[in-house]
Amino acid sequence: MAQLKTTFAGLTLKNPIIISSSGLTNSAERIKKLEEAGAGAAVLKSVFEEQINMQAGTMHGYGAPEADDYLNAYVRSHALNEYISLIEEAKKTCTIPVIASINCYSDNEWVDFAKLMEKAGADALEINILALQTEKEYIPGSFEQRHIDILRHVKKEVRIPVIMKLGSNFTNPITLIEQLYANGADAVVLFNRFYQTDIDIENLTFCNAHVLSEESELADRLRWTAIASASVPKLDYAVSGGIHNGKGLVKAILAGACASEICSTVYQNGAEIIGTMLDELAQWMDAKGFKSIESFRAKMNAEAAGDINPFERTQFMKYYSEHKE
Repeated sequence: MAQLKTTFAGLTLKNPIIISSSGLTNSAERIKKLEEAGAGAAVLKSVFEEQINMQAGTMHGYGAPEADDYLNAYVRSHALNEYISLIEEAKKTCTIPVIASINCYSDNEWVDFAKLMEKAGADALEINILALQTEKEYIPGSFEQRHIDILRHVKKEVRIPVIMKLGSNFTNPITLIEQLYANGADAVVLFNRFYQTDIDIENLTFCNAHVLSEESELADRLRWTAIASASVPKLDYAVSGGIHNGKGLVKAILAGACASEICSTVYQNGAEIIGTMLDELAQWMDAKGFKSIESFRAKMNAEAAGDINPFERTQFMKYYSEHKE
């Protein structure tokens, strides 16, 4: 019988399904229900530096710098205390690993926040540094360096595993991943999803594009996980985005992932989809004769592909030229 236990970022998970940071994980009660449905770990809903700064900014304008500073500090402290309480409650309520999450773009007070999250009992810390680089004066490489700097500073202050969740907007993710490994990252998640803006052509207004992921997004994650797990094999990887069923979970592990973060499929199908995906994974493993996750992890990554690497192929015109209706 297939054993679904896996390790990710030094954590032992009963299975490779991690619930990603979202409204699904914003309370201990919800996380407990996800655990009961079969989840192997949960990433708490992120605390956002940008959101806290915006909230603090709305409190300014009282005429006295001391008052503005006090209110700014109060807003930040209140937001952090709420998050610390979420970590503590989740740890009291649940037995699965609880991963705290920071969505930031600077590394000053967030280092102190990371220490407090560790003290509150978080089993690991996931860092998201998601931003578009649109400045005309942008210095190539500075965004990547920001990831390295934040990681380095956090690793100096905490002992729990630090997971870097990357966006897909890098020229060469492998170079960054190698540097993250060299600076102590315990795992990398590929990829975070950008907020997507759409245009309402009837009302000439901006609106949200499709919020939930689609299965078609998985292919890009598989490509980079397969390449990264071959190029930087000592690092743990998780796939995030596009995994909606057990087949997607199998593909992610074959590409080199130790685990996968899911969210959209739970919103669409309910928590019971977790058990369904695990059943599909176990049935596939039994049918193929694999006894453990590690026995087939990275079995089809870029290294396994040999000299002709399909993951690095960027054009396929010859296939189109041979295609017939």
